[in-house]
Amino acid sequence: MNQEYITVSHLSKKFARKEVLKDVNAILHRGEILGFLGPSGAGKTTTIKILTGQLKPDSGTVRILGTDCSRIDESLYEQIGIVTDTSGVYERMTVYDNLKYFARLLGAPLSSIDPLLKRIGLEEQKKQPAGKLSKGQTQRLILARAILHRPKILFLDEPTSGLDPTTALEVHRLLLELKEEGMAIFLTTHNMEEATKLCDHVALLNEGVIVEYGTPEEICLKYNQVKRYRVQLKGGVRHTLTHSPENAGKISHWLEENEIETIHSCEPTLETVFLEVTGRELQ
Repeated sequence: MNQEYITVSHLSKKFARKEVLKDVNAILHRGEILGFLGPSGAGKTTTIKILTGQLKPDSGTVRILGTDCSRIDESLYEQIGIVTDTSGVYERMTVYDNLKYFARLLGAPLSSIDPLLKRIGLEEQKKQPAGKLSKGQTQRLILARAILHRPKILFLDEPTSGLDPTTALEVHRLLLELKEEGMAIFLTTHNMEEATKLCDHVALLNEGVIVEYGTPEEICLKYNQVKRYRVQLKGGVRHTLTHSPENAGKISHWLEENEIETIHSCEPTLETVFLEVTGRELQ
């Protein structure tokens, strides 16, 4: 059976008079990636802080590995890893010593450090002060620290924000490997392309409310009301055609005549769905 590692039921939270989360519901299973997606101020970071015991909800319940989040203790923290935009490193310590310190703190074997450094591509920087790392290398070190003790759940708050495309792809590869190994990953991002690539389920969050929830494919197909096809013919001529018997005949003719170079369906992306549902850009 697919174990429920996180269960969120009717979660709400206010700051002063502003309600930042309103009746939020979600489930994260073992070996899945769940994405909470939305622009800045949507309530993503607040959700993570509640799930990790840093904030108390005003109403609703959250269970982490079967434990109510209001009762999170040291033993539960040993089973989760956290990467946020405020996560830092000890800049004067070497890359290895950063991980050595946290290995002792978290009860992880020191023998796991070198294989992990190799896995995240920091083997050559092992003896380098962490303050000398690039931004992408620093983010990989922070991620390594979060998974050093092999947690059951990994919380990631905008983990690739500001990273170059190559480094972001390296992080994506590692996250997919961790998922395949059974780790449950709770991801927040405003990058809908990233979410489509990584997430098994996503929640589109707008002003504290989940406006859509499901797999990326389910959500995109739900809003694919007007089916269109983008066709490029030999010679570079391009057509965008709606679904109709007449246009089906055109496409069939071009196929028979071997005139088509490329053909793609034009279903909406998560970003266009979010804009349609909320009227808001993601940035």
